[in-house]
Amino acid sequence: MRQSYLELYEGGQGELVEKKSRFIATLRPVKTEEEAAAFIEEVRKKYWDASHNCTAFSIGIQNPKVRCSDDGEPGGTAGRPMLDVLLGEEVHNVCAVVTRYFGGTLLGTGGLVRAYSGAVQEGLKNSTVLFKMPGQKIGITCDYTGIGKIQYLAGQMKAKILDTEYTDVVSAEVLLREEEAEAFVKKVTEATSGRAEITVVGSPYFAEKDGEILLFEE
Repeated sequence: MRQSYLELYEGGQGELVEKKSRFIATLRPVKTEEEAAAFIEEVRKKYWDASHNCTAFSIGIQNPKVRCSDDGEPGGTAGRPMLDVLLGEEVHNVCAVVTRYFGGTLLGTGGLVRAYSGAVQEGLKNSTVLFKMPGQKIGITCDYTGIGKIQYLAGQMKAKILDTEYTDVVSAEVLLREEEAEAFVKKVTEATSGRAEITVVGSPYFAEKDGEILLFEE
């Protein structure tokens, strides 16, 4: 059984100032280490005059690839705290770069850890994170009597009817959580006395955003 997970969908920026040092967090969705490296280089070029551009990323779902860099800050005060925020929030397929412009006052180890982790938290607040769930798309063809029963069952099980086509028969495409698909098929079969034609037409991940269903083939 596939697992649900959180994933960065749209990146964002967050900023904080600590003792006149400016910390700018920039986050972006990434699926490969190559994408992460390209994004990091892009941010470094944009903020070429900064004191530091510290980085952290987590790629993949099970046993994700994780990397972090302090970029010249004292060891363990930047990249690791940034990564700890991403791992603590359980957000996957994300790369964060925190740019620091030094303000003239040393922050100390604790101050740096708080600043870098806080910047990433601010960046996450201004990003879009989706809860992606494994699903199944079920295609159903039935007569006009059966469609009402199917709509009722879909409402009961919080399934999403993606499409309905009315011809001499009714064809519907229903999206369910993967773990609920078998039970739904069984109930439809019983409700239509076995007359409905039922097929699995896809197994996408899906998420809801602003009331809209987003599908992801993975």
